[in-house]
Amino acid sequence: PSTANPGAATVVRVVDGDTLVADLGTGAETIRLIGIDTPESVAPHRAVECYGHEAAARLAALVPPGTSVRLTRDVEPRDRYDRLLAYVERAEDGLFVNLALLDDGYAASFPFPPNVAHRPRFDDAERRAREAGLGLWAACGDNHVALAPDSPP
Repeated sequence: PSTANPGAATVVRVVDGDTLVADLGTGAETIRLIGIDTPESVAPHRAVECYGHEAAARLAALVPPGTSVRLTRDVEPRDRYDRLLAYVERAEDGLFVNLALLDDGYAASFPFPPNVAHRPRFDDAERRAREAGLGLWAACGDNHVALAPDSPP
């Protein structure tokens, strides 16, 4: 990554379904994908939620470590946890990762004003995935459903 290619980054690791760590060329940053929300799989003091591990695995499959990505910001650069807020596009083929997670039922649309540049597309993708019974919508019925204590992770 260099200043000749603004927004260029390389995935270091996936944290969960909507968070990853990327090298921006100036150091590693935690990136929170804007406009989507996935079930929890690693949040401190919170139970693992239905489809949390699947969402994390899907993000890791879409952008495994070493993947070149392009990060695009919206209005606010960071969230309250100091994570960089970004839309993530896979450099090799232009796959819009935030949208792909919604399309396949691994995430819910999560508008967080003022960062709403893609809200209509994201809301439509979630609606289509819900109606088709894809991913978490079939497995869990909704986003953020706690796993029963005796459920396997």
